[in-house]
Amino acid sequence: MSDIPLRSLRRNNHRGYAPLPDDRNDRQDDRGIALSPGDSPSMPAIAAKIAAANSRRNRRKDRYVDDPEEQAGLLGGQYEIGDDSEDEEPPRSQSPTTPSSAPLKSAGINPKDKSRSIPFRPSEKLQSRYPPNIVRNQKYNAFTFLPIVFYEQFKFFFNLYFLLVALSQFIPALKIGFILTYIAPLAFVLFVTMGKEAYDDYKRNQRDREANSQRYLILEPPPPTADHSSAEEAYLNTHANTRSVPSSSLRVGDLIHLEKNQRVPADLVLLHTSESSGTCFIRTDQLDGETDWKLRVAVPECQKMDEGDLVRLDAEIYADAPIKDIHTFIGTFTLNKPPSPSRLEGNSMPLQPLPPTVLPLTAENVLWSNTVLAAGSAVGFVIYTGAETRAVMNTSHPETKVGLLDLEINKLAKILCAVTFALSLVLVALNGFRGLWYIYVFRFLILFSSIIPISLRVNLDMGKTVYAHQIMNDSEIPNTIVRTSTLPEELGRITYLLSDKTGTLTQNEMEMKKLHMGTMSYGADSMDEVAHQLAVAFGDSGEQSHLRQGSLATGAQLATRGRRDMSSRVRDVVLSLALCHNVTPVTNDDGTVTYQASSPDEVAIVTWTASVGLTLVFRDRTRMELQTPSGTRLVYDILDIFPFTSESKRMGIVVRETNTGEIMFLQKGADVVMTKIVQRNDWLEEETANMAREGLRTLVMARKRLSGQMYKEFATQFHQASVKLDGRNDAMASVVGEYLEHDLELLGLTGVEDKLQDDVKSTLELLRNAGIKIWMLTGDKVETARCIAISTKLVARNQHIHEMARLKTADEVRDQLEFLQNKLDCCLVIDGESLQLCLNLFKNEFIEIATKLSAVVACRCSPTQKADVARLIRKHTKKRVCCIGDGGNDVSMIQAADVGVGIVGKEGKQASLAADFSVTQFSFLTKLLLWHGRNSYRRSAKLAQFVIHRGLIISIMQAVFSAIFYFAPIALYQGWLLVGYATIYTMAPVFSLVLDRDVNEDLALLYPELYKELTKGRALSYKTFFQWLMISLYQGAAIMIMSLVLFENEFLHIVSISFTALILNELIMVALEITTWHIYMVISEVVTFFFYIISIAFLPEYFDLSFVVSVGFAWKVAVIVAISAVPLYIIKLIRSRVAPAASSKLL
Repeated sequence: MSDIPLRSLRRNNHRGYAPLPDDRNDRQDDRGIALSPGDSPSMPAIAAKIAAANSRRNRRKDRYVDDPEEQAGLLGGQYEIGDDSEDEEPPRSQSPTTPSSAPLKSAGINPKDKSRSIPFRPSEKLQSRYPPNIVRNQKYNAFTFLPIVFYEQFKFFFNLYFLLVALSQFIPALKIGFILTYIAPLAFVLFVTMGKEAYDDYKRNQRDREANSQRYLILEPPPPTADHSSAEEAYLNTHANTRSVPSSSLRVGDLIHLEKNQRVPADLVLLHTSESSGTCFIRTDQLDGETDWKLRVAVPECQKMDEGDLVRLDAEIYADAPIKDIHTFIGTFTLNKPPSPSRLEGNSMPLQPLPPTVLPLTAENVLWSNTVLAAGSAVGFVIYTGAETRAVMNTSHPETKVGLLDLEINKLAKILCAVTFALSLVLVALNGFRGLWYIYVFRFLILFSSIIPISLRVNLDMGKTVYAHQIMNDSEIPNTIVRTSTLPEELGRITYLLSDKTGTLTQNEMEMKKLHMGTMSYGADSMDEVAHQLAVAFGDSGEQSHLRQGSLATGAQLATRGRRDMSSRVRDVVLSLALCHNVTPVTNDDGTVTYQASSPDEVAIVTWTASVGLTLVFRDRTRMELQTPSGTRLVYDILDIFPFTSESKRMGIVVRETNTGEIMFLQKGADVVMTKIVQRNDWLEEETANMAREGLRTLVMARKRLSGQMYKEFATQFHQASVKLDGRNDAMASVVGEYLEHDLELLGLTGVEDKLQDDVKSTLELLRNAGIKIWMLTGDKVETARCIAISTKLVARNQHIHEMARLKTADEVRDQLEFLQNKLDCCLVIDGESLQLCLNLFKNEFIEIATKLSAVVACRCSPTQKADVARLIRKHTKKRVCCIGDGGNDVSMIQAADVGVGIVGKEGKQASLAADFSVTQFSFLTKLLLWHGRNSYRRSAKLAQFVIHRGLIISIMQAVFSAIFYFAPIALYQGWLLVGYATIYTMAPVFSLVLDRDVNEDLALLYPELYKELTKGRALSYKTFFQWLMISLYQGAAIMIMSLVLFENEFLHIVSISFTALILNELIMVALEITTWHIYMVISEVVTFFFYIISIAFLPEYFDLSFVVSVGFAWKVAVIVAISAVPLYIIKLIRSRVAPAASSKLL
């Protein structure tokens, strides 16, 4: 029998329901109960079988002899379990019924095969094969911190260049000026960066430690002890010993006991729940971003047992190799030998041992790590830990993000280095390569090192700090946090915005807004009329209303009959809506009742039926109770449920009223499928279109009454179809279609609104006008995403929506892509499966076409798919991508983007902590990008080029000076002058550029087209760089040559004239370059000028005071400055008239 678990799995591994061998078909009812969301007749479809299984539980327990030693099963008696020695039998010899260890051995033979068969109470050796259950998000450890940080810094040419220049100063032959002037700026930049990285990593480490130290209870078998009283023994047999361990110590094969609101620490198979029905609800918001609760089902065989039996169980679980997909799981549960009763009953006889029972396991039986148990308590069996859990496999490691501006400046630094080297060679060549010419080359290189100013890094980093401060203190976007301060400029260059749906664009709060019944339509403001009609129908206020109308004039009886007809129609549709769903009422600790279901639409509809008077008060897998407006209870048996799937787009239920025995088939679903199923009508299509235009999610409600005989026929046929091995899904669907799904009575149409976040429509419109292409990536259904795309105005009013769903072959994909190629103005809606197919087969073609579309909506996306899409767009378009989300499932996408924005939402803070920027509302994005982003980029671009200009101009002057003085590598300005030039004499005015603005805030948000200009990257490009290069060349040469022309007889005079002219020139250039003069700039200019004048008195070695105060000095400096600055002012004036900037047209 060794191949039973494997063969049953392999033969049918595409779906969860595994067949049992033929010889056990008579026991199918007892054990072969598998619940799969995809194709089984669903939970209550098998409810009767489970009830039967439960009723037979005691009977079955009597069939087995007490044989505790055989419990050891695969472990060969490693654990001895037994209470009373007189009841024990010697172990049986190996027989065909003893479980085979074949699957267990195979689990470890091939290191690449990660599938596993794990027995209950596995050996230490087996457990140690699997990764430890440790959460680790740190980037560094004690050994890797320095090497990685230094590598990250010095891989930039910019920093490497300075390191080499600083080190060269330790060589006497190359020493020029103070060593400190070369080393201090570099050391400052490095220490700031290292401090920031160390702090961030320390915070990550703290969060990891907190997650790893959360404690959980694991179940262990009670130790074998002597005589117990019967009460003690009864307790020990139904309860297991528990031991509290930290999350990091959990191993594969452990049994974990979870309580309400506990985080699931590893991937578990659900064995037992506190609900007698064997179900429990979990919250998966950190995994797939959906806030509704999901139903999970315990393994039926284990649910029947007590917790004490579970730890002694002789069983094993097979699980496939770990994969990323959170919607699929393939496994089997093999019960080798049922648990023996604790004592032999008086006349019990050992029966023939039964073969192992194999049950299929699907994703419905599994609790993934990082989900939260929403109600009750549960026992789970650990199958995947640590790096093999679905949650960890779906998160990517954060990479250090570097802004595009920094990369562009790095490229410019290489050009400047080439310029420096060329200049040094030219000067040495002109001197005829005399003497130790290579030393001269190096000395020139160091003399000209100010061409690539280290102060650029310091200035830019300080600028980023200012931008971050402005963003965080903006009163219009409160509680916005900048977590990565190196990226504010990136916000000004976004071309693609990838957004999550649930919780980001929507609040995930559903509300029933409309009920349409053909001749009558009820809106949100007329729901009290529905409540009145319902009360009339259920006879609450019936008598009074008849009396009231009876007193009217003749013809009132007719009106009454019409009214009664209307109220019975209302009753039919409300009753059907209150019955046709998968909602369970859950009582909270404080006595309030909340409704839970896997779809928030259903909760909205059931909440609405309660608000009009028909309340769902009880629900399990076999029964449902409703309370009418008059307070009476209606009890219905659930006979079958056909769950909603993305293929069927509908959900059906067969119920029987317990009092009258009337059987009804109720179905609700999307209009596209329901139109064919319901009877002919003339209003459905038109009304559905009207509601969809309003952005409402529509569901069509229909009903069919069944006779007992007809239902019996259906049930027989359906059962036969459900146990088929081949084509089971089709067989079951055809039986449902033949007996139930035709000529249904159309009862009504509901419209449910998914409330949007504040100002989402206007935000998306503004961003679209700013030239940003918006993609919506969601884990939700195609229909839902489509509705939201319409209601958020992501899709323009008459824009065509093209749907690509359930594509299976390369030809289908090719046809769809060809269609899209010719219709680029449409909105594409694509599901996760088709998206994966497109990326696997036609990656480049798909991305090329999709990136040209105005809007794309991708549904049923896994977290990894979202991240892959972000990376692909970045790689293919080379444009900046911003991702925004609010749940743990968006973390990978946020980290994969150039700029990640996290929203602090209902789904917790996980996305906001992983993001570069954290906001509290989607609408804050407008101000963040169109105002702060635009300003940051413009200012940094201007600042960077000005600082480069400041370094170039002094190097040009040095070159001219050296050329005139026999090409000697002698410094023109030494010591304090050089230090002061880059710091106190120019720093404040130059830095005032970070507060420059070309338009005010209102204009920037009123004309989002201004933002579009920036995304082209023209503020800092090779063109603007060479313009500044020419300006520096002209000004440097003009100042130096004019100083020499007006040369006095002393060298000291050249220094004082040229340096004063240089400082004044820079101050004037700042005033010319800034777009809008502001108070800080004016103050910094004036204060710096005064400071310079005062400092002259303290630097007698550079300035001859008697000469400086003379009239000759003043007019010579004035002439030089006029020659260097006035032509530039004239050029700027002409340009503003001929080709004005876009922003200046608005002022």
